[in-house]
Amino acid sequence: MLPDDTEGKIKDIIAGKVLPGVTDRLLTARNFLYAGFTPDRTVKTDFESKLLVKEKQVTALVQWAKNNGCWMEDPPDKQQYLTRGGESLVFQDIDKRHVIKLNDAVYYATWLEYFDSLAIHNILFPDTAYTLSGFTMYNGVLYALLRQPFITTESTAALADIRTYLEHNGFINTMRNDYCHEKLGLILEDMHDENVLATQNLLFFIDTVFYIVDPGAG
Repeated sequence: MLPDDTEGKIKDIIAGKVLPGVTDRLLTARNFLYAGFTPDRTVKTDFESKLLVKEKQVTALVQWAKNNGCWMEDPPDKQQYLTRGGESLVFQDIDKRHVIKLNDAVYYATWLEYFDSLAIHNILFPDTAYTLSGFTMYNGVLYALLRQPFITTESTAALADIRTYLEHNGFINTMRNDYCHEKLGLILEDMHDENVLATQNLLFFIDTVFYIVDPGAG
């Protein structure tokens, strides 16, 4: 079961609230989008009908990034490139303690949905929290540049351990590696051993995809 304060923070995200007093860039960008766009909780549907909305959000985010000193003309150096995940280009940060992920929000119908997912991840999994460095264009596509702690693995995460951990925190396994949290109205997808790492008997969730299905839940 999630602590009450954790649930409260997630409920504020789900309700689409502009969060007061935030200082980190990720939540500031989220607040900026919420000030101009209305959330739509039709999960993974009508991507085509939302394309215009997403394009408008791209235009808004580019201007916001340039106005706030976080527009980056160049992506990370190719020599830092590590791999490509399902939705991200992954680079090693120069400090060797973080990775840089370039993400174009391809799994989400809008950028607003993407930032909600990141915010929820950071609340639930602070050990692998994302920080937003800025935005860049890569091959004509807008990408968010995110930094995340680099986790050294000792073993692959067992699917049974992932399921036990998530069920302890109120998530229900729905099919294969997908979960839902009925009380909060969340879907969490693709929690397999490439997206969850194990070290020193601890689980580290490094790639999550959250969808909000019921903003009034709980």
